[in-house]
Amino acid sequence: MADHEVVQAKSSWIWGWLSWSGSSSTMLRAAEKKILSCLKTAYRGWFVDIGPVVGPADKIWTISLNEESPKVPIVLLHGLGAGVALWCLNLDALASQRPVYAIDILGFGRSSRPVFSNEAQKAEEQLVRSVEEWRREMQLEKFVLLGHSMGGFLAASYTMHHPERVKHLILADPWGFPERPSDVTTKTNIPFWVKALAFAVQPLNPLWAVRVAGPFGQWLIEKTRPDIVKKFTPLLKDDTAVISQYIHQCNAQTPSGESAFHAMMHGFGWAKNPIVKRMDKLNEDIPITLLYGSRSWVDNSAGETIKQHRASSYVNVQVITGAGHHVYADKSDTFNKHILEACALSDSIPHLTSSNLYPSNLVSDQEIDINLPDEAVQERQSEEKNLNSSESTESKV
Repeated sequence: MADHEVVQAKSSWIWGWLSWSGSSSTMLRAAEKKILSCLKTAYRGWFVDIGPVVGPADKIWTISLNEESPKVPIVLLHGLGAGVALWCLNLDALASQRPVYAIDILGFGRSSRPVFSNEAQKAEEQLVRSVEEWRREMQLEKFVLLGHSMGGFLAASYTMHHPERVKHLILADPWGFPERPSDVTTKTNIPFWVKALAFAVQPLNPLWAVRVAGPFGQWLIEKTRPDIVKKFTPLLKDDTAVISQYIHQCNAQTPSGESAFHAMMHGFGWAKNPIVKRMDKLNEDIPITLLYGSRSWVDNSAGETIKQHRASSYVNVQVITGAGHHVYADKSDTFNKHILEACALSDSIPHLTSSNLYPSNLVSDQEIDINLPDEAVQERQSEEKNLNSSESTESKV
């Protein structure tokens, strides 16, 4: 077969797979915008070019709110299989007091999907470097760093590598902190067939079933995890189906970041390099807040372990009653309250370095999304007359 025929056949196969999977960057963008349109606070979204961190030209999808505030910003890192839109129950509350930046972690959501290392330490280092390169492009000197689940693991690792950048580390039901018990399989009453199935799919990425289901992936999410969809009813009312559509589109595409997670995990619930074994590398001057859900599958014993290891440091461990693993959505009001309190504590810490919160060199001809609530449109239009730099980088949709 000639080379051009091989390329044509490969291209045909790829497009056929995409058609079957129902994967579409356009649909992902539409679902995200529909969710974020429910916010009361104006936001903007754009791709931040971080260069050849893992791939040849990586970009991180970023949304921001209340950038004009002089307070220390908060940066949000989502969990496995998620994206910026799933913070929709938290963004308004957090942005009411300070700048907020949420990113699709490299390999997830609308960000680039490069090929990560299959070695745990290397994959972790690549993710940490991607966050640091993003920070460098954003010109943020210091910030509060909040990570959920896998994002909590990444946030802790980033803080170890770049302690001078983190004002306060907030971990929401973080994954990868405790060590995997040696007798975890013998102590649990798991049927043999379940153990056999788990062993058989061990080489596969955690969310493989969503992609195998093809266009039925959204239906699979709705049927297997209806609880996730229901969490967003307070904001989306009767239009919660957009959540399952968003999650499907986040995970129907190339499982790049998911593969990095697979490389770092030791069984789904644990990390090969757990954080508790590296607590000595975490600067004692950095305050830590840990928020766990009382009904979560995540082992929260690591919270007490961290307190013991950091007896002379600020460590605040809170278990939110009635919340599961998605603590930010299950009890969003309580969660937001704890986050705002942690941020207020950060504001009281002396020697605060002001961040350059609105750099002018971030956007050239990149795609820009911006949402302006109806009541803010006239006020924003008035402000834009006095902000020439904003006129060249923002557009209404």
